[in-house]
Amino acid sequence: MHPLIRTARVTGLFYLGLGVTGALGFLTIRPMIFDAGDADATLANLVANESLARLGVALELLIVLTQTLAAVWFYRLFRTVDSTAAGSIAAFGVVNAVAILGSAAMLATALGVATGAAGGAADTVQLLYLVSENLWGVGGLFFGLWLIPMGWCVLRSGWLPRMLGWLLIAGGMGYLLMTFVSYLAPDAGIAADLLVVPATVGEFWILGYLIVFGVRKRALTGIPQATPTAPLAPASPA
Repeated sequence: MHPLIRTARVTGLFYLGLGVTGALGFLTIRPMIFDAGDADATLANLVANESLARLGVALELLIVLTQTLAAVWFYRLFRTVDSTAAGSIAAFGVVNAVAILGSAAMLATALGVATGAAGGAADTVQLLYLVSENLWGVGGLFFGLWLIPMGWCVLRSGWLPRMLGWLLIAGGMGYLLMTFVSYLAPDAGIAADLLVVPATVGEFWILGYLIVFGVRKRALTGIPQATPTAPLAPASPA
């Protein structure tokens, strides 16, 4: 197997791991525990479902691990295309992973408070879950930022479909807007959710393409296939 295809497929697998752990941890288990409008219900859910809550913490740690690895492998994949953009993917991905790491720490602390029967446990647990949720919210800023250079590298390299590159850039912009809209207009509802639809489609597309195809065959004969820049004009004689 060509090294470029191997790197692309490993990158796709790490991205798939990020998607699976995020879907299970944030979208599935968290709503089963956290009741945003009822602190007592959140505490009761934690106490009654301690094993499930612990699994939720473990999944958030796996989100951190898989996103960090995906960020590093995206850099390896695109570093010969545009080192600045590739480095930006890695940097923004790691920053987002750090935000989720803070969220996991909050969830673990909430679980410890709940099972330790501390005074005022319900209010403390609710506060920790709210901080955790907001870490996810503000982390969306850097998730949007990592999609934009990712899309740029797709466009510059020619290794993946160009439409995918534009979709990732649009998705990154949508995430950036959604992060601000969620705080400036918290009642925006479905309008805010629609902003991240391009990102969701783009993410499924790129991880599927990387895993199944790796890169286009023509990428293997000329690495990288970035748009050439105009040569510098020769210096005039003194």
